[in-house]
Amino acid sequence: MMDDILTITAEIDAPRIDVFVTNTLKTLSRATVQRLLLEGGITLNGQPAKPREGVKIGDEIVINIPPPVAETEVKPEDIPLKIVYQDEFIAIINKPSGLVVHPGAGNWSGTLVNALLHEIKDLSGIGGVLRPGIVHRLDRDTSGLICVAKNDFAHQKLAKELESREMTRQYLALSYGHFEEDEFTVDAAIGRSRANRKKMSVAADDNTHARAAKTDFTVLKRFAHCALLRAKLYTGRTHQIRVHLNYVGHPVLNDPVYGLSAQKQFLPFLSDEVRREIRGLKGQALHAAELALTHPKTGERMIFTAEMPQEMKKVIEKLEENNHEDFTT
Repeated sequence: MMDDILTITAEIDAPRIDVFVTNTLKTLSRATVQRLLLEGGITLNGQPAKPREGVKIGDEIVINIPPPVAETEVKPEDIPLKIVYQDEFIAIINKPSGLVVHPGAGNWSGTLVNALLHEIKDLSGIGGVLRPGIVHRLDRDTSGLICVAKNDFAHQKLAKELESREMTRQYLALSYGHFEEDEFTVDAAIGRSRANRKKMSVAADDNTHARAAKTDFTVLKRFAHCALLRAKLYTGRTHQIRVHLNYVGHPVLNDPVYGLSAQKQFLPFLSDEVRREIRGLKGQALHAAELALTHPKTGERMIFTAEMPQEMKKVIEKLEENNHEDFTT
């Protein structure tokens, strides 16, 4: 079931958009509205609305309302977690590939949230019953660092950091193809694919529901028919790095959604050993390696790092062993 899209034209002034939408719709809780604002699900006059933005008479508000989900109890589960850092305000988790972040259709158990409820007793409630403490997300098959808020004060502060880009995230990706430039930027809006609503894509100019997306890429190592990249996010759209790399013709290795055509093109040129390691990956070769933020209480600038998983390292080792061509610029 797809999201419903509702458009409201404001007939009164209001100091806060979250209060205005909650009072106007009645069917959405304030926590749900706040979550939609944090995730970019509400726009004000065509731009993503800020959580504390005011509303004026005549403003147009578009709300992407997700399908109704039963607010069922989410049970704690004893799932091993790699906690990189924790205090009374935040927790930084190194999420493995294959772990879904929060419960939803088809994944009501075995998620990061289930594990958090078992391991960490105090979590922010802004995300609602299904997303306690979740400030930002990672795809199921992307590994790496994710920040969790342990109270509403921390959640609100971190959400502002994320919106203002004070919180920064850098990823490591293995990508197909040959790169001539050492650095490049993809600045292209992302929206739902019109051909397949389960996928995202760089949007056509007339897609009014697309959202601005920008990623900086740096080539760290070149191999025969592949490269190791560092990706820095300026925005956090769904599947952003995967969509942007696919858009420029360099999909992430082993990406089951955006990389199938590239695998058919490049896999025949790779050695049996390399192909075996690529197929052994638990998900796409994408890892959230660095997370930098300002602590919501102390104001200290904190930088966290996480080594890429062993299966990605093994692919790189085999690529280095079989790197018989020179693609340096």
